[in-house]
Amino acid sequence: MDAVERVRQALKAMGWDADAVRELPTDTSTAEAAARAVQAPLGSIVKSLIFLADGVPILVLVAGDQRVDIKRLRGILGLSKKRLRIAQPDEVLAHTGYEVGGVPPIGHTMPMRTFIDQTLSRFEQVWAAAGSSQAVFPIPYQQLVAMTGGEVVDLVEGSTGSQPD
Repeated sequence: MDAVERVRQALKAMGWDADAVRELPTDTSTAEAAARAVQAPLGSIVKSLIFLADGVPILVLVAGDQRVDIKRLRGILGLSKKRLRIAQPDEVLAHTGYEVGGVPPIGHTMPMRTFIDQTLSRFEQVWAAAGSSQAVFPIPYQQLVAMTGGEVVDLVEGSTGSQPD
């Protein structure tokens, strides 16, 4: 089963419409490219980033127009600089089963603690990668939170540091 089909199956298993996955004739591997491809605001694109905390993968879902504040993430996790780093492409593949540029928020090789950037809540609907650099799916923000079991936190650069209610 290919990567996009694995995402479809994961969506179906969660009671979501697997036909929501859109395979496009254009690149969607970056937030900017995905926003152009689906004609959506850059901030509504979900960037799926894998970090390694003491070697354990952590999924961070961040709005396409934001950057993760690594210091803030370290603080949330209670880790020093040496204990948290962004995963390399081969590590992303090994931990998720997906290539960089197509990592979805669900359907990974193993369960991962997930953090969701609170700025994604600006959008009723967001767009996430669906297993390849040319596949995405739309999903209501609240459904994304529910499906991933993610912890909604303030973890982007330049934010005030407040937490959601």
